Amino acid sequence: MKDATGTDDSRTCSDPASAIQRELESFLSRRRASLSEIDGRCSDIADRLERFVLGGGKRMRPRFGVAAYCASAPSGDPTASADIDTAIKALAALELIQACALIHDDIIDASATRRGLPTVHVALSSEHSDAEWSGNSDSYGRSQAILLGDIALAWADEMLSEALLACPTMSIEFYRRAHSVWANMKTEVLGGQMLDVHAEATNASDLDTPTRVNRFKTAAYTIERPVHLGAVLAGAPPETIEALRTFGVSMGIAYQLVDDMLGVFGDPEVTGKPSGDDIREGKRTLLINYALNRASSADAAELTRALGAELDAEQLARSRDILTASGAVNHVHEEIERLTSEGLSALDHATLDPAGEETLRRLAGQAVDRAF
Repeated sequence: MKDATGTDDSRTCSDPASAIQRELESFLSRRRASLSEIDGRCSDIADRLERFVLGGGKRMRPRFGVAAYCASAPSGDPTASADIDTAIKALAALELIQACALIHDDIIDASATRRGLPTVHVALSSEHSDAEWSGNSDSYGRSQAILLGDIALAWADEMLSEALLACPTMSIEFYRRAHSVWANMKTEVLGGQMLDVHAEATNASDLDTPTRVNRFKTAAYTIERPVHLGAVLAGAPPETIEALRTFGVSMGIAYQLVDDMLGVFGDPEVTGKPSGDDIREGKRTLLINYALNRASSADAAELTRALGAELDAEQLARSRDILTASGAVNHVHEEIERLTSEGLSALDHATLDPAGEETLRRLAGQAVDRAF
């Protein structure tokens, strides 16, 4: 491919994970140092965020963004596209958005584990309890985790801006276009989370609500906006951006539907979370709501009672049986297949660099090809 100045760029986007990791390590090290100027204890607490970001995750969001950047042919206008280094650093900031979302989501869901380890708020609560500090350990853990999530969100903004402002070809108009994608993404994921919490509290059992939650809480910041931002950074034309966004919405929702299946049927050794957590947490997913609408009255009532309750192995197995018998499992499988086909088809109608397109297709396969 060619860089923003039109010269051949020997670096490829086939495996940007190590570059993303280096950018995150460098940035987090510098930001933690600034916290230590406030107080070393603040830096010590932030060390947990640094370990959370650097120690796990597939870097899926920035990898999708970099693949979209590489698949999008630059316009040739040096003020309308960024170089590969800028793109990687800007897209790496998505990992901090992800950290904020996961840390806060685990608090909202009262989740005990994430990636097979204690969640951030649980780990901080244990630290308080082990040290025999004053006050309530759980309250301390939640409070510090909320603040760590807030710091992750603030640092994500800083990392993006730092990358864009250091780009030698950056123009004000180009900055505005990239920042607009970023701003919309943050509003979407937070709005989707708000809707998710409201749906659980109001026992929303319609099929439109989980679709909206999936569209904005997950799809937007998981695939749609990362590929959108990658394409904007490459200076892609509107038709390419539109095709990539269509791809991103469909694949992002499909990804979440796979997660919904894993949240009920997943192996804890694979998911890093207890099996059946979505039922115990009372999640109003498409899988659950479809069953509530299609199951017999007795089965729907039994499943409703199970939502948000502590279940033993027999009760969990019974809930799974209801989901299967109602046709909900087959329906979600069909939706995953439909959305995947729709997303990949969108790439067929776009003018893309073959290597970048192949990476997008490979990543899409990885996003949905996860064993239940």
